[in-house]
Amino acid sequence: MPQTDAAKLTADLIRCPSVTPEEGGALVLLTELLSEAGFECTRVDRGEVSNLFARWGDKGHQRTFGFNGHTDVVPLGDENAWTMPPFGAQEQDGFMYGRGATDMKSGVAAFAAAAVDFVRETPPEGAIVLTITGDEEGDAVDGTTALLDYMQDAGEQMSVCIVGEPTCPDRMGEMMKIGRRGSMTAWFTVTGVQGHSAYPHRAKNPLPAMARLMDVLASHELDQGSDHFDASTLAVVTIDTGNPATNVIPAQCTSTVNIRFNDLHTGADLSDWLRSEADKVATAHGVEIDIRIKISGESFLTPPGPLSELVARAVEAETGIAPEMSTTGGTSDARFVKNHCPVVEFGLVGRTMHQVDERVEVAQIHQLKDIYTRMLKDYFA
Repeated sequence: MPQTDAAKLTADLIRCPSVTPEEGGALVLLTELLSEAGFECTRVDRGEVSNLFARWGDKGHQRTFGFNGHTDVVPLGDENAWTMPPFGAQEQDGFMYGRGATDMKSGVAAFAAAAVDFVRETPPEGAIVLTITGDEEGDAVDGTTALLDYMQDAGEQMSVCIVGEPTCPDRMGEMMKIGRRGSMTAWFTVTGVQGHSAYPHRAKNPLPAMARLMDVLASHELDQGSDHFDASTLAVVTIDTGNPATNVIPAQCTSTVNIRFNDLHTGADLSDWLRSEADKVATAHGVEIDIRIKISGESFLTPPGPLSELVARAVEAETGIAPEMSTTGGTSDARFVKNHCPVVEFGLVGRTMHQVDERVEVAQIHQLKDIYTRMLKDYFA
């Protein structure tokens, strides 16, 4: 039987307009491909989100190799700025263009193609599971979490899992992710008393309090990093009053901060710290400060061991490069998978993800399929 062409599958997926939360036909396409290869496919849709669970082999086998990825993509931005059709999958100078080309329809295609050919040619003693979501680029509430909830209820289990996000900054094979920083956002509202700017003593100006609070937070050193993580960061991303008048002290001011934190902290600990600092400033300035906090994910680490070694061997064998074990970057759905089984991320070079004219080097799609194939062969050997 002919080999499954990962680049053609990537192109077919790109042509599915699956901007979050639209399925766009991507999961239908994958279901057809995997079902023909003997995978048992189940749609695990929740809310407005479409998800796919696919398993080859016996349910609950103690050796089950898992893959997690997503077919949803971010919006196009300014469509007129694209020089190639964003859902056209056109090729030029060795690159394939389109939204999702890098993040991460190529990764899904490479693993699906590797898995299909592997079970057809050398059926393993064990099982292979694919969990594909349509909600990674969105709120991530009804995507991979829905798939993991389904697996728990159905008695499904992955022994290990690879998340196929783009992980390489510049060269194919140079980096894998063995963990991710936590992420949280805090929204502050400072409320005082409106008044005339000529009579500030008759008002309670929320702006000095907000300025003080943001300075305290932004100038505080959260830590100096840990064994596997860079230092945690806090960024003030907006301060707003909505006050166009020069002779009015406004009653309210809002601001937002985003924190990316390492394994020296938890979201709960940082939330307590934010509230404590806000209380101090509120008392000192005689204003009220309300806080709303959203923890998008806790930091996590898969300690270097059998899974990272498996990935490293496969990558080096196919690229000649020993990948760095990193925890840099933003969040990914690995933050959910880590509660289920050991997880490592490895994928393509991600330089153009989310950009206008997003593109992937076609040769790297084939190379990624070869890397995933070697992982499967080594795991089941």
